[in-house]
Amino acid sequence: MKERININEKVSVMPMIPTRDLVVFPNMTVHFDVGREMSIKSMLNARDGDGLVFLCAQQDLSVEKPTKKDLYKVGTIASIQQFVKTPAGIYRCLVKGVKRAKLISFYEKEDCYEAEVRKMTTYAREKLDETELAAVMREVRSAFEEFARILPRMPQEIYSSVMGAKDARELFESIAFNVPLTFVDKQSLLEASTAGEKLVLMMTILAREIEVLSLEAQIHAQVQSQIDDSQREYYIREQIKALQNELGEGYSDGTDENEIEGYYNKIKAMEASDEIKEKLNGEVKRLSRMAGSSQEAVVIRGYLDTVLGLPWGVFTEDRADIKKAQQILDRDHYGMKKVKERIVENLAVRVLTPDIKGQIICLVGPPGVGKTSVAKSVAAALNRKFVRVSLGGVKDESDIRGHRKTYVGAMPGRIINAMKLADSSNPVMLLDEIDKMSNDFRGDPSSAMLEVLDSEQNNAFRDHYIEVPYDLSNVLFITTANSLDTVAAPLLDRMEVIELTSYTREEKFHIAKEHLVKKQLEKHGLKASMMRITNDGIYKLIDGYTREAGVRNLERTIGSLCRKAAKEIAEGMSSGEEDKVKKVTFKDSNIADYLGHEKYQPDLVNEKDAVGCVNGLAWTSVGGVLMPLEVLALDGKGKTELTGSLGDVMKESAKIAVSYCRSIADKYGIDKDFYEKKDLHIHAPEGAVPKDGPSAGVTMITGIVSALSGIKVRSDVAMTGEITLTGKVLPIGGLREKTMAAYKAGVKTVIVPAANRGDLDEIDDTVKLGLEFVFAERISDVLDTALAVSDINNIPLEILGHKTGVRAKKLTV
Repeated sequence: MKERININEKVSVMPMIPTRDLVVFPNMTVHFDVGREMSIKSMLNARDGDGLVFLCAQQDLSVEKPTKKDLYKVGTIASIQQFVKTPAGIYRCLVKGVKRAKLISFYEKEDCYEAEVRKMTTYAREKLDETELAAVMREVRSAFEEFARILPRMPQEIYSSVMGAKDARELFESIAFNVPLTFVDKQSLLEASTAGEKLVLMMTILAREIEVLSLEAQIHAQVQSQIDDSQREYYIREQIKALQNELGEGYSDGTDENEIEGYYNKIKAMEASDEIKEKLNGEVKRLSRMAGSSQEAVVIRGYLDTVLGLPWGVFTEDRADIKKAQQILDRDHYGMKKVKERIVENLAVRVLTPDIKGQIICLVGPPGVGKTSVAKSVAAALNRKFVRVSLGGVKDESDIRGHRKTYVGAMPGRIINAMKLADSSNPVMLLDEIDKMSNDFRGDPSSAMLEVLDSEQNNAFRDHYIEVPYDLSNVLFITTANSLDTVAAPLLDRMEVIELTSYTREEKFHIAKEHLVKKQLEKHGLKASMMRITNDGIYKLIDGYTREAGVRNLERTIGSLCRKAAKEIAEGMSSGEEDKVKKVTFKDSNIADYLGHEKYQPDLVNEKDAVGCVNGLAWTSVGGVLMPLEVLALDGKGKTELTGSLGDVMKESAKIAVSYCRSIADKYGIDKDFYEKKDLHIHAPEGAVPKDGPSAGVTMITGIVSALSGIKVRSDVAMTGEITLTGKVLPIGGLREKTMAAYKAGVKTVIVPAANRGDLDEIDDTVKLGLEFVFAERISDVLDTALAVSDINNIPLEILGHKTGVRAKKLTV
C-alpha cells in the first residue's frame, strides 16, 4: 500500500467509492445506497474526516472488487450531506458534487478504498465564441423540445428550467441532472471539459435518443393497429413480434406440433364413440391453425384438457364377496338395517346380472344420523371410488349442466367435474343435501337433475361445456335430504327413498361405545388404558347432556371428556406423579363434576295412580318423548278448555273424545248430562313446546273418562293411538321412538293400535324384553287396560254391564 502524498494543492488522497451505474456531476445532489463493506467503511472514514469522498464509476458493473483498470479516469469529489443506516442493513447516502477530479492512484486497504486524485476545474475556458455557443444552445433547446414531445410524462418543471436557462452551464446542468441517460453517456459528459463541448455532446446524445424513441413509437403504433380491446393482455407478445419483424428476424407464434400430436394420440386411445372422437379431432385441427397465444386457442386447449381428462371407459371392479361387503357395512355403522339390506341386495343382483343399471337411492333423515358417512361405507363395500357433490344452496342450472364454452371463465357442471375427480366411470356419487336446491331467474337446477337421475336418459348426459354425450348409467347415485317436502315430485319419483329415523337410546349407546369413544381417544392422543367411560356414564351423556336425532352432540360431549382427561393426565406428568394418574374413569356419579349439571331432565311420569292423569307418547325430530296429559272436570256449563300449545289436529281429537265419552257415559258411571253441567280442562305440560297430531286421541279419552268417573289411571301405563267417533283405534307412526321413550321412563305397559303389530320388527330387542305390549282395536280395550282395576270393581256390575277385569289381548316379548 502506498502512503498518502501531496504533490501540490491540486493533488490529495481521500476516501474513494467505486460506483455502479452512477455518475455524479459537480453541483448535483443525489442519493444512493451503499452495500459493499469496503465502500461503507470508506464512507464512514470520509464522514468522520473532512466530509469529502471521491466517487468514480466502474466500467463493468458486475465486478465486486474493482482495481484501477476497472474504473474510469475522471470522477467527482462530493460532499457527504447525510449517511444513515436503513433497517435492512444498507446505508443510504446523500451527497452533493463539488469538483471534478482525475484518478491518479487507487489504493485498496484492508477495509476501505482510498484514491490519489488531481482536482480539475468544473468548466474549462470556453473555446467557442459567443455566436457559436448561442447556436449550440439553440440547437440543444430544439433537440430537447423534440425529446420532451416524444418522451411520455416529461415533468413541466424540468421543461421550464431547460427552456429558461440563461447560459450554457445552466442549460447543461438542467438537462444532465434531470434527463434519464445511460451512465456511459453521463461519464462522457463528465469528462468533457468546457460547457460548449458538453452541450455539443449532449446534442448528439439527444439526437440518438430521439431516434430510438421515434422507432419505439412507430413499433407501438404498428402493434396497436394489430390488436383490439379483447387482446390487450397479449400486448407484450405483440410488441416482441413487431420488434422481431423490424429486425427482419420474422416471428412464429404457431401452436407446438408436439402438443397437437399429443392430443391426437390421446383421442385415438380413448374408449369413446366415433362421434365423440370426430368432434374432438375437429377441435384439435382448429387449434393447430391458431396462434398459440390467442384467446380462442386458450379456450380450445382448456376444453380438450377437460374432455380428455374424463374417465372414458375406466371402471373399477365391484366386490363379488357379499359377506365381506356386509362386514364392512356392519363395521362402519351400527343399525341402519334397511340401508344395509338395500346395498347388499343391490350387490347380489349385480353379481347375477352385471349389466344392471339405474340405481338411485335417496336417504332421508334428520341431521347427524349418518347419511353422508354411510354413503362412504357403501363405496368401500362395493369397492368403488367415492365422490361427493354438495347441492346445498345451488340456484343456477349451470352448476349442474355447466356453461357454454364460448363464455369467459366457462367450466363444466358439478356432475362432470365430479366424474373427473372420481377418475372412474362407475363411482358412488353422493348428491348431498338435494332438498336444499332452489331456483331463480338463472334456471331450475332440480329440472337439470331430472336427466342426471333418470336411468333412461343419463346414458347420454350432455353437459353444456363438453358438448358430447357422457354415460352416467354406471354411477350409483346416493342422494341425501333432511325432508322431502322441498324435493320436486318428478325428481322424487326417480329415487328409491330409504328413511333413516333418529337413533334410539340403545343405538346411541352402541354407536358411542363402539365408534365415537375410540375415534375421540385417537383424536386427542389418548389410549384406552388412559381413559374409560363406563356404560352407565354413556347412558348419562345420552339422557342428561344431549337430546338430538343423531350423535354429533354426543360425540362433542365425549370429546370434551377426552380433553378434561388429557388435562388431568398432563398435570400429573408435569408434577412428577405419573404413578398416581394412571387412568381417568368417567361414570354416572362423577360426570357432573366435569360437565356440570344435566342439561335435560327425564320425562315426567306419575309416581302413583291418579284421576285424570294419563301418560301419552309423542314423536319428535330428536326421538320419542313421554307426554303426560292432565284432565280436570269442574262444575260449569259444558265448556272444554285446551291448553299447552295444542295444534288444530289435537283440538279435533279432544272434541272426538268428548263426543265418544258421552256415548259410553253409562258404562263408567258418568252423568249423562255432564256436557251441560261440567267444564273440562285438558292440559299438556311444557306449554312452550308446540304439540300436534292425532295419536293423542286414546290419551285424551282415557283422561276424560277418568276425570268424569273418578276412576284412577294406572301410572305404569303409556299409550298412543288415533280414535274415531265409532270407538276404533287407528294406527300411528313413530312407534320405534315412542316405545323407546316409554322404556327409558320406566313404564311397564304400552298400549298401541292393533294395526301397528307389524312395526314390532323395527323395535329394539332391549325394549321388547322390557315392556308389555297391549294391542287395542277399540277404545274399550284401551280403557280396560289403563283404568285401575280396583276402582273399576267399585262400580256396580249392572252399570258396567260386563265382567270386571277383562283385558284386551296382550303380547309380552
